[in-house]
Amino acid sequence: MSASARSLVDGPTNYINGRWEDGQGSEVLHSVDPFTTDPIRDIPCASVEQAERAILAARAAFDSGPWGKVTARERSDLLLELADLMERNAGDLLEVVVTEVGTPVRLSRTMQVGMPIANIRWAAGMALKGPQGGYEQALPPHLGAPPSSSLLQRVPVGVVAGITGYNFPINSVVWKLGPGLASGCAMVFKPSPRTPLSTMALVKLCEQVGLPPGVVNFVIGDSDTGQLLADHDAVDMVMFTGSLGVGRKIMQSASRTTKRLVLELGGKSATILLPGSDIPQLTEASIMRWARNSGQGCGATTRTLVPRAAYDEYAATAGDYVTNLHIGSPWLEETDLGPLIRAEQRDFVEGHLSRALDRGATLIAGGGRPEGYAGYFMNAALLGGIDNSDEIAQEELFGPVGVLLPYQTVEEAIAIAHDSPYGLHAAVYGAPVEAYEVAKRLRAGAVSINGGGFMRPEGPWGGFRLSGMGREMGDDGYREFFQVKHLQWPIR
Repeated sequence: MSASARSLVDGPTNYINGRWEDGQGSEVLHSVDPFTTDPIRDIPCASVEQAERAILAARAAFDSGPWGKVTARERSDLLLELADLMERNAGDLLEVVVTEVGTPVRLSRTMQVGMPIANIRWAAGMALKGPQGGYEQALPPHLGAPPSSSLLQRVPVGVVAGITGYNFPINSVVWKLGPGLASGCAMVFKPSPRTPLSTMALVKLCEQVGLPPGVVNFVIGDSDTGQLLADHDAVDMVMFTGSLGVGRKIMQSASRTTKRLVLELGGKSATILLPGSDIPQLTEASIMRWARNSGQGCGATTRTLVPRAAYDEYAATAGDYVTNLHIGSPWLEETDLGPLIRAEQRDFVEGHLSRALDRGATLIAGGGRPEGYAGYFMNAALLGGIDNSDEIAQEELFGPVGVLLPYQTVEEAIAIAHDSPYGLHAAVYGAPVEAYEVAKRLRAGAVSINGGGFMRPEGPWGGFRLSGMGREMGDDGYREFFQVKHLQWPIR
């Protein structure tokens, strides 16, 4: 890592009320490069006392600090300055995230760094635009008894706690940070213990922008820290990106204060190739939707549904593609897949793959580990001979494993897509009109049609059923950061 990139992840690791502090907790995180398995640095976790001070700093900044007097234009200007600063430091951010996450540099340049910069610029515009209906909205006169006039006032929700995932550690924070600052909220972040340094690098850039103390706070902690953020009386909203199991614990902790929750808890998404699809042309796109970032994506469409008559053709072309994926150093431009984040994550994915094969699944292509690497690599794997009720077709793996499922009719394909406890993202390929009609029927928070992208800033992200509640980004996501007040007075 270069000296300039290293400067973003060296030094004390917790940012509380405008000051950096060493962690005072008893647990130490070991940050590791998943490509080489070399240690990056050891990080003492914050203590519960430090986490509480971070929460109270955010509370004070929101309730009585200068942040409450900053105008929408000033908030927008601060966000634009942050986006410019991120752009000037894009090379350093890229170094940090590739080193810590292992995402190939070609993908990291766009999704790990470029996309967060674009999302911060979008948030700057939202500060000026305001939430749907505006910051203030006059209602028509009410001519009842007594006659009255009314105004809706949309005010920031207050202190927001953001608990983020490891797979896209900068963007996972930006989706909360950008709209949060645009709305006028104060924030406390707890990053994934697997990728704290990428978030730390972003917070160091936030510090350079000159936000008032307490507006953005950052603590690296364990599960006790997360529980405190979810339960604390001074926190008004919790936003979490991660696993269903942890999301359920956050809901339980937040229930005492009935605070607002925005939870993105993963998915087991489906790609549907409609009858008549050009199989050779669509093979690459359909596979990379579940293999990209080594499968470590909540919206990965890991169940591919093809017409039964096209099953063998797809299996052959997909097998060739999977076999020829370039797996290796994330620093090489030609690399398609890098390592998984940790050995235990690889073990988890390989365990599901092994059990599926033991139960009679067939390995269409891939599997095993590439030779010559010390890191946490596994080859992509495509399985056939699977029923949609099988474990590997129902549970989110966060690894480069896809399953191929045949269907007889389009109605059956839709039923299979819906036969999942999740509903985050789906993809449909086929004749445009038919694909559009199928997409409208799918119960998923986002549907990509014929390769359309699904992470533009204006598009909300979130899911149905076990995929969580609430939305991030877009007008719907921005609205999460506001409470609505109804002011009314008599007409005289």
